[in-house]
Amino acid sequence: MLKKICASMIIFTVLLTGCKANEEPESPVKEAGRNSANEVYPLTGLEAEEGENHRAIAVMVNNHPAARPQSGLSKADVVYEILAESNITRFLAIYQSEFPEKFGPVRSARDYYVRLAKGYDSLFVFHGWSPEAKSLIESNYIDNINGLKYDGTLFERASFRKAPHNSYITYDHVMEGAVEKGYDMDTSAPGYTFMSKEEVKEIKGDDYSKISVSYDSSSFDVTYEYNEDNETYSRYTAGVRTEDYDTNDPVELANILIIEAEHEVVDDKGRRDIDLESGGNAYLLQKGKLLKIQWESKDNRIVPVLDGEEVKLVPGKTWINVMPTSGLTQSVTLSNN
Repeated sequence: MLKKICASMIIFTVLLTGCKANEEPESPVKEAGRNSANEVYPLTGLEAEEGENHRAIAVMVNNHPAARPQSGLSKADVVYEILAESNITRFLAIYQSEFPEKFGPVRSARDYYVRLAKGYDSLFVFHGWSPEAKSLIESNYIDNINGLKYDGTLFERASFRKAPHNSYITYDHVMEGAVEKGYDMDTSAPGYTFMSKEEVKEIKGDDYSKISVSYDSSSFDVTYEYNEDNETYSRYTAGVRTEDYDTNDPVELANILIIEAEHEVVDDKGRRDIDLESGGNAYLLQKGKLLKIQWESKDNRIVPVLDGEEVKLVPGKTWINVMPTSGLTQSVTLSNN
């Protein structure tokens, strides 16, 4: 069920201080800030119910095998999958059109995730940080909620998993933290450009129904399979379909963007510098077709481009895989099986 936010701080005050006797507490999820000028959600291009407006929430999500299946990924509008240390990937999940009851497991930040989150004017939610990310966040670069400060309060530890793979935060606790820190959550996000129904019917590209992406570890290898019945892609990690832990809802994607970027290991922990500014080669997958394009950074958001123009997305959810240089030719397999 779509969740929305209060435009009025009075509603939040009622939540924090209690409700009148014999009345149900009024949740901030139920009363969103309205903006009738909105016709579609900026990150999905889908029709916005009642023209609702909501600041994006960007969450660092754990992708270690011990953290799967995760909670809330099926609700994310955009997900970035990028290497952290070694061959382990981590997700930056960005929510704006709808929100799950719970996010997680929440994991620690790296500086390139922080910059991407800033590109969507997000409230950034994470649990811990690298030295580079710590320096960036402590400079007031981005509004944030850090599990290191709120462990055991806003963030809760799940009993069915072991640390560091068991930190979770609910949507209501994110909103409680936003109120405590005085953040404005009634703003929108910078949007992508989307195809019309007529343009969707004219998508060009080579036909491929299955795409595999290798991060040089079988535990993190990704496969996308196109389903002609619902015209979306299902995502699999290590052969297991990506589904929500709490609801079993699958991740279903309208757009898959796979990009190459320069990676450099910079310390003995295996941390990386990743160049997400210079642009480069990319594959864009939509409606069972693949288009060879480029990518650019647009105010810290990765956007697909062709001949210098931003490529329109199919309305729906988007997943962005970031690969090391030459990853498209060396680590991506295309087939029609």
